[in-house]
Amino acid sequence: MIGIIATLNIQEGASADFELIATQLVEKVNTLEEGVLYYDLYKENDTTYIFLERYKDEEAQIFHGKTDYFKELGAKMGAFLTAAPHIKVLKSV
Repeated sequence: MIGIIATLNIQEGASADFELIATQLVEKVNTLEEGVLYYDLYKENDTTYIFLERYKDEEAQIFHGKTDYFKELGAKMGAFLTAAPHIKVLKSV
C-alpha cells in the first residue's frame, strides 16, 4: 500500500473558496476510485491544509493523478497556493 501526506499552503482569506473546491475533489475520489482506500482533507490552520491518502498500490496512485477531475480541480486549487505542495510518499510495511 501507498500512503501520501500532501501539505498545501494557501493564501490568507482564501480558506472558504479553497475548501469548496477541495471537498469536491475528496467526494469524487472517494466515489470514483476503487483503488483508493482513504482520501480526506484536514485543516491545520487557516492557511495550511493536509490531504491524507492511502492507495491499494502504485497503479491506483498513478491513476488518481491522471483523472480529469483531479486535473481540473487541482488546477482550481492551485490558484490559491502560495507555494508548491509538499508531497510525502510512504510505503506500508
